Amino acid sequence: MDEIVVSTVVYLPPEEVYEFLVDFPRYANYSKHLTDVTKDGDGTPGTRYGLHFSWWKLTYTARSEVTAVDPPTRIDWRIVKDVDARGRWRVSELAELPADAPADAETACRVFLEVVFDPDSVDERSLDLPRFVSLGFVVEKVKPVLVKEAERVVSRIVRDLEGRNRDVHLELREEPDSV
Repeated sequence: MDEIVVSTVVYLPPEEVYEFLVDFPRYANYSKHLTDVTKDGDGTPGTRYGLHFSWWKLTYTARSEVTAVDPPTRIDWRIVKDVDARGRWRVSELAELPADAPADAETACRVFLEVVFDPDSVDERSLDLPRFVSLGFVVEKVKPVLVKEAERVVSRIVRDLEGRNRDVHLELREEPDSV
């Protein structure tokens, strides 16, 4: 399994951040390759989403499901077809403001986007690959795209949450399968 974790500090209470994150269909506004999100449910466990992606010469719809929530600290999900992947949003309130906090900040929390996936589990029957393009080629090319998209989404969410542009320090951890 490979893992991508992106985290940053947001200068709002966890409850406000959680309410923003649970509104998953708006994520299409933050991603370069996510063109649309359809929703079946109210955001609680069992809610299903269709994530419509377009990248290079490929289009694909991933199907995800919310598996657990613990407001205001956690939203867990999994992909329900074509690839073994799961993840979560985590929100942890900070006991004190960081030294470089904006002057008007009253509270802060750290927001994590954690994704675990098995690139070898991709069902190639679900992809309409261009002629002479192998699934292995596509999987290797898409990994760095996933990392950039995670960074882009988190940065843009912070901008909208706080209502201002600022440099967002992202901590990124990639852990490829070591087996």
